[in-house]
Amino acid sequence: MSTQFGIPPVRGKGPAFDRFLAGFGVRRGKPVRACLVCAFLVLASCVSGPVIIPQDMTPAKIIQRAQEATDVNNYNRALQYYAALLERYGSQGEYLCTGEYEIAFIRYKQRKYSEARRGFENLLALYAEPEGESLPAQFKVLAEKMLSQLAERGH
Repeated sequence: MSTQFGIPPVRGKGPAFDRFLAGFGVRRGKPVRACLVCAFLVLASCVSGPVIIPQDMTPAKIIQRAQEATDVNNYNRALQYYAALLERYGSQGEYLCTGEYEIAFIRYKQRKYSEARRGFENLLALYAEPEGESLPAQFKVLAEKMLSQLAERGH
């Protein structure tokens, strides 16, 4: 027997299921409480609140934490780290380019192509300014490649 999505229904029978429920103080025959516990667990796993970033955290550490969040597809957390990087160290060209590029790239990964395009274009605009010659060249190259890729795919 399967549901409309082809997934067999969970019957919740057996000692393993009983032990799982018992871990939350739920016994068989208490369906309302079991439903509330399960709903809480589902909602709690989806919540991603604001990241607390200590004021003394170095730019390298902020970037590392952002990359760790990106590696596990926690893009909202990564965006918070990059926003902090720009806010605290955005006056330094290396960190400005890093933050701008990575935010645009995350938008690309999220399939928010218009936001990604704007981010890459804004980054390239920095290189067109007089002090753009002093910015790290790798982000210009990467942004140009990403814009080209977006254009090839019709985004």
